[in-house]
Amino acid sequence: MSTVLIGYRGCGKSTIGQKLADHLWLKFADTDQIVTAKAGKSIKEIFESDGEARFRELEAEAVKEVATLQDHVISLGGGAPLREENRRVIKEAGHRVVYLKCEAEELLRRINSDPSTPGLRPHLTAMGGGIEEINKVLAEREPIYRQMADAELEVTYLEPAEAIVYVVRLM
Repeated sequence: MSTVLIGYRGCGKSTIGQKLADHLWLKFADTDQIVTAKAGKSIKEIFESDGEARFRELEAEAVKEVATLQDHVISLGGGAPLREENRRVIKEAGHRVVYLKCEAEELLRRINSDPSTPGLRPHLTAMGGGIEEINKVLAEREPIYRQMADAELEVTYLEPAEAIVYVVRLM
């Protein structure tokens, strides 16, 4: 069994996931990293050159790949749980899924404070990536995250080291 972290971009899936894997002496896998490595371009470039549909196909392939992993900490891209096939593959693999919940204002702060965001991540709507976009997309995704998750952790006010302690308790 592996632990799968889900949630909106900026919630800490990659940061917490990598630190959690190190803490538990496990390997870490990130579907976004798998997609970009295979495509040879950033997610933003995939969106711009090939479209979101192609990105979602590549993401589904990455989800199938990570679903076979045992004794890993896995970060799923923020939109991966939206596809029923992805949710099914993870659940059938028997992995523990933890939703890292974070308030929209904090997500915006984290996203804006990451200097790599503009070059690597596309906007998710025509709203341009601000608080309105985050609120809209969160409203659509949160019920799906909650349906998929075995546990939920509020990470808005937690540092990664604190979040790791709680995720371990939820495992």
